[in-house]
Amino acid sequence: MKQAKVLSSEELKRVMAICIAMQNGKRNRLMLMLSHYAGMRVGEIASLKWADVLDKEFRPKTMFYLKAENTKAKEARQVHLNAKLQKELFTYWAQLDRWKKFERPVVQSQKGGHFTPNSMVQAFTRVFDAAGIEDASSHSGRRWFITQMAHAGVSPKVIMELAGHKQLT
Repeated sequence: MKQAKVLSSEELKRVMAICIAMQNGKRNRLMLMLSHYAGMRVGEIASLKWADVLDKEFRPKTMFYLKAENTKAKEARQVHLNAKLQKELFTYWAQLDRWKKFERPVVQSQKGGHFTPNSMVQAFTRVFDAAGIEDASSHSGRRWFITQMAHAGVSPKVIMELAGHKQLT
């Protein structure tokens, strides 16, 4: 099976810009940012609730735990939110109206409920197609996240833990 493409910085900028012009663009941009800047899988993104990522004062946390039942390895793990992602979460939360509840999904379907992982994969595909980027998939963000850390000199063991991998390979 062919590996998902790792986007270049220019391609990532193009994808983010394309999101704004699309229907549900702000939601799609947040979904892509959670993949690229937090290294989350689609199933993990689909399972997120606002209570996971916001503190009691409705500010984005710097770190939260994914529940074991929401991860591929079925083990809880830490997710770190950088300043760029925190700002995006804060901005997106602020613009919500009737769906603004702690127990609601962060990335909501058009009906206000949770995405299924499969429908989120399809949403990623629509965004990449609109941006004219071939061979990118819902896994491209995780690969970008891991690649960025490796190029920054982060220890392979730390990368493994942040990505939720059980083995270094």
